[in-house]
Amino acid sequence: MSAKTTPMGIFERYLSLWVALCIAAGVGLGLLIPSAFQTIASLEYASVNLVVAVFIWVMIYPMMVNVDFASLKDIRKKPKGLCITLVVNWLIKPFTMAALGILFFQYLFSGLVEPQDAKEYIAGMILLGVAPCTAMVFVWSQLVKGDSNYTLVQVSVNDIIMVFAFAPIAALLLGVTDIIVPWETLLLSVVLYVLFPLAAGYFTRKILESSGDQERIAKFTVQIKPFSIMGLLATVVLLFGLQAQTIIDKPLVIALIAMPLLIQSYGIFAVAYGWAYLWRVPFSTAAPAALIGTSNFFELAVAVAISLFGLHSGAALATVVGVLVEVPVMLSLVAFANRTRNHFL
Repeated sequence: MSAKTTPMGIFERYLSLWVALCIAAGVGLGLLIPSAFQTIASLEYASVNLVVAVFIWVMIYPMMVNVDFASLKDIRKKPKGLCITLVVNWLIKPFTMAALGILFFQYLFSGLVEPQDAKEYIAGMILLGVAPCTAMVFVWSQLVKGDSNYTLVQVSVNDIIMVFAFAPIAALLLGVTDIIVPWETLLLSVVLYVLFPLAAGYFTRKILESSGDQERIAKFTVQIKPFSIMGLLATVVLLFGLQAQTIIDKPLVIALIAMPLLIQSYGIFAVAYGWAYLWRVPFSTAAPAALIGTSNFFELAVAVAISLFGLHSGAALATVVGVLVEVPVMLSLVAFANRTRNHFL
């Protein structure tokens, strides 16, 4: 059976279609059986939904099996990809997000929203911009066949910097001095989304390598790879189901918030991807570097927005819109990266 006719090939080929169907299914189910989604929403700890965590874990685990710990020491010989990731995430992205928020909600959309709501929407967008992705980026990297080892290092270094830089940058851009980082959310997310699947992947790889048959790893990853896409689709259904009523009740507000978020996402990707191309960074490093800079750590952003402004605030709503926008946007960027891979080394 050829790669194009395997279940995984079909999944990847028509992934945008499956995601669109899952978005529709999520909204429909959220309206038909809201009590079920309310129950799921209640299964959380430190603002991390445990059901979503399981689905994300399923997405990430197949990639973690591909991480070769023995080759991690060689990453220092290829600093360009890491440099792009860090500069884009910490020196560009937060500030462009703040600028776009102010441009749209204090000027372009000033007649469409109340001034207080506009300030809160800007605050939510800033929180998204200051929170680089921890979990989903492993999925995007896998879909562009990125370097698993390098992606792990990029995410790990980002997480370390986030511990020290998130609160000061958020405080600077929000003009609020009493930013309290929800450490439980931050640490739990790193443990659930990075450490646990990484440990599982490490021990799985050790067991497979112990047989002496190196092809067992490749065969195993092919067998479990469909679960990564299934986890992604299940996450889409769940996220849109949880926000179905908000989508129906506030379509105009969601559209207004989505516009600058879309410009930010595609703009940041263009900067990182273009920089990697001009710097002659190999595609397996360049694509994940650009995708890491584009996606967001939405659990952290939502948790901080709720703690600062309240559950039903405009800031919280803006971070939720970020969640809804992210998956379709990232899939479109994955598709673009895959179509342009031949232009890289």
